[in-house]
Amino acid sequence: MHSIKSPKKLIEVALPLDLINQAASAEKSIRKGHPSTLHMWWARRPLVAARAIIFSQMVNDPGGVRGWSKGKPKKICEEKRNEIFGVLEELCQWKNNNNFDVLAKARSLIVESWRETCELNGLKFDEKDLNLTLWDPFSGGGAIPLEASRLGLDVYASDLNPIPVMLGKASLEIPAEFSKFSPVSLPKGQVAIENLHGYEGLAQDIIFYGGLLLDKAREALCDIYPKYYNEKDSVSEDVICWIWARTVKSPNPAFSDCDVPLIKSFTLSTKGDGAYLKPIVDSEKRSWYFEIVNKFEKPDQQGIVGRKGATCLMSGVNIPLKYIREEGRSGRIGHKLIAIVTKKKKGRGYYPADKEHEEIAKCVEVSDYPEAEIDHWAGCTNSVVYGMDRFEKLFTNRQLKTLTYMCDELKNIKPIIIDDFNSAHPELKHEAQNYANAICLYIAFSISKTANRANSLSAWMPSVECPGHLFSKHAIPMNWDYSETNILYGPSGSFLSMLTTTADGLKNCDTRSVSISKAFFADAASCSEIKNVVISTDPPYYDNIPYSNLSDFFYIWLRRSLKEISPNLVPTMLTPKQEELVANQFRHGGKEQSESFFMNGMKNTFRNLASASSEFYPMTIYYAFKQSETKSGSTASKGWETFIESIVESGLIITGTWPLRTERENRSRNQGANALASSIVLVCRKRETTAESVSRRDFQRQLRTEMPEALETMIGGQTGQTPIAPVDLAQAAIGPGMAIYSKYEAVLNQDGSKMSVHDALVLINRAITEFLSPDSGNFDADTQFCASWFDQYAWSAGPFGEAQVLAQAKGTTADGVREAGVIESGSGKVRLLKWGEYQSEWDPTTDKRTPVWEACHQMIRRLQNHGESAAGELLAKMPEKGEAIRQLSYHLYTLCERKKWAEEARAYNELIGSWHAIVAASHETGHAGEQGGLDI
Repeated sequence: MHSIKSPKKLIEVALPLDLINQAASAEKSIRKGHPSTLHMWWARRPLVAARAIIFSQMVNDPGGVRGWSKGKPKKICEEKRNEIFGVLEELCQWKNNNNFDVLAKARSLIVESWRETCELNGLKFDEKDLNLTLWDPFSGGGAIPLEASRLGLDVYASDLNPIPVMLGKASLEIPAEFSKFSPVSLPKGQVAIENLHGYEGLAQDIIFYGGLLLDKAREALCDIYPKYYNEKDSVSEDVICWIWARTVKSPNPAFSDCDVPLIKSFTLSTKGDGAYLKPIVDSEKRSWYFEIVNKFEKPDQQGIVGRKGATCLMSGVNIPLKYIREEGRSGRIGHKLIAIVTKKKKGRGYYPADKEHEEIAKCVEVSDYPEAEIDHWAGCTNSVVYGMDRFEKLFTNRQLKTLTYMCDELKNIKPIIIDDFNSAHPELKHEAQNYANAICLYIAFSISKTANRANSLSAWMPSVECPGHLFSKHAIPMNWDYSETNILYGPSGSFLSMLTTTADGLKNCDTRSVSISKAFFADAASCSEIKNVVISTDPPYYDNIPYSNLSDFFYIWLRRSLKEISPNLVPTMLTPKQEELVANQFRHGGKEQSESFFMNGMKNTFRNLASASSEFYPMTIYYAFKQSETKSGSTASKGWETFIESIVESGLIITGTWPLRTERENRSRNQGANALASSIVLVCRKRETTAESVSRRDFQRQLRTEMPEALETMIGGQTGQTPIAPVDLAQAAIGPGMAIYSKYEAVLNQDGSKMSVHDALVLINRAITEFLSPDSGNFDADTQFCASWFDQYAWSAGPFGEAQVLAQAKGTTADGVREAGVIESGSGKVRLLKWGEYQSEWDPTTDKRTPVWEACHQMIRRLQNHGESAAGELLAKMPEKGEAIRQLSYHLYTLCERKKWAEEARAYNELIGSWHAIVAASHETGHAGEQGGLDI
């Protein structure tokens, strides 16, 4: 049998992680014009991260680590690798999304790598027919397929859920088919625009025909969207939204006939002098209302409902959540208008509730609208426990009537588009139907997105003075006071604003590529027609997100809009549930059953993907950690272990794990925390069919011999890659450890049973600890003593007797360690000195006893007080201790994280994070204050 020669790809050797992570984090703050604004989907990968991963997956590493290609001098390899990193850096810049010159450089490297692979294997190379296709079988939000197309690859994007399939068609298939078309909505006689950039023609038609639909809705429904008459200025103002509060009967018997409000926040605006709701209670009339006041009169209370229940506005008694739930399930929760927000020439207008406006809203009748039961997932669909157990219950009558009208009227817009297309392109009449269907899909997206804002669970956002949206998290949470956005006229959250973001998002789907893309329905576990493709995918994350449960919220509106226009896109009443590869304990009969379902499903999926995967390229698979998995700083979660086990059991080798940090650094939950990477990319290859089993002892021996070199590369940032941050080391080190474990058919315990992934991860983590530990033999006895004492007492004092026993065990004495200047002892106690207590004028060239512990903490003191340059000057005086200092810092960081000593961990993390700059500064200074060559 012919042996496949597959050069190692860049992603299997080195990645500039910092560069990728910074670009991915920065992208999170971009909304305007981002392709994600086409339509909502959950847990999208940043485009630049997906782009970088695919590029690194396709390009050969220039090193000679191949075994069959001619080796190159190390210096030349590093220079070539740095050139590739330069292209990767350009690729990761958001401004270069549609920069043809940058994309051309990236594509040429991909083509050149394929040419080299073909030559190695005696294959015919045809640049005009590369036959390089990437398949994402869990296409979701579409980031991976879009970026594969941007890099010039043909693309298959498949999913079980109809919404990702629609997204694939909207971002890839449709734009490619109708790119650079002039808008067909041009008035007769107007000359067509020449040389349109990208998809601007499509975007203009989306706005125009969506505008026609809006005009029809305004004409039919204007009576239920009144303006607000400002008596003070004698002017009518457009309403942005009406703010409502849910109500329940007071549980106080004395006020049991009173409906009392449930309001989380009295704040309407924090801009300028602000705007606040001030409750006015009239006990005699047994009534209440709200005045609008500024910050000088704002109420002391923040609101009257929280996690433990509410407070009765009339009597002050507690209203338990249990009581509110019972009222909700019995259909006894009411709604009361509490404020109106309008659009003014400058800013917003805030007004108290108006009886006429309230009456108009409450008199709206609606009988025909989309209906569906919410498939409950405790903790994710909490509205259900308050009686809002069907999707139609999440909307007011006015919202239902408006959204339903627009969905139903869309089919009447289609013939207008067809006529205009035939007039604009008489030679392409056979394309008119497809073009009209395409424009209708984008408009349907806009209606569906409007529902995300126009529902009775969307809160008002005081900081930006606009309506919020339902899915700020992966859930349908309960909300007490809500903003009913003006769908037809409002500037924020309205249909027109959603239509605009759809068109803007489409423009950035322009990949400047001639590649072929197909989006289709498929089960990743059973789709057997696809072969010899490159695979990069972002599968579901165990029990993290109930995709189908949540996506039904949008699907009912998309189906209503498209069932007569494009029935092939909405073939089912609701999104598929039973086949969905999520560990849903509520669907599969409990945690054990759902785990088994997920494990078997993932195993079958990865086995199928392995058979479809090209022999010449590795597979990349994303795994995203949810917050509950990362709080302890551990990677040993059930979801993670199950995920890895399913990969290994399917016949794949995990050859690398790359931590991606895609969250913005200023996110509230990350401030003051050493947050783990938000996702990991696993790099996999097919395992040899001739792979044998190995004993546990041999596995441990290989870990001891091979892991140190891999870890040294990771923390040292060799081969041009960025040094792995301490917080990510445990995750990244899984790669080389699992590469050893997964290359065998099985690792056998002494009793002949197969070692589990859990046990393998334990041994891998132990190998990491042993490598970093001061007891590994790389550290002096004083440092070994200090590390062990720190583990037990941190900076607190402990008994001198214990210190003496420990010191002797480590080959030193307590007095000797004190003489080194790292502890203080007296009154029968011993305490480690903190870095702030070390001598400020310390000079290692004159110090007769300098343990690595002292050198490390002197470096921290210098860095904290004087910065990287000063720390570099100090390092230049003891270059021989550089690697030991860094290794000790990794060890102490890991120890502090395990013990949840966040402040101490931060100091070690900062030293490692600044290490390259410190080394550079030390080179500038030279050894012992002299200019010269430092080899650190």
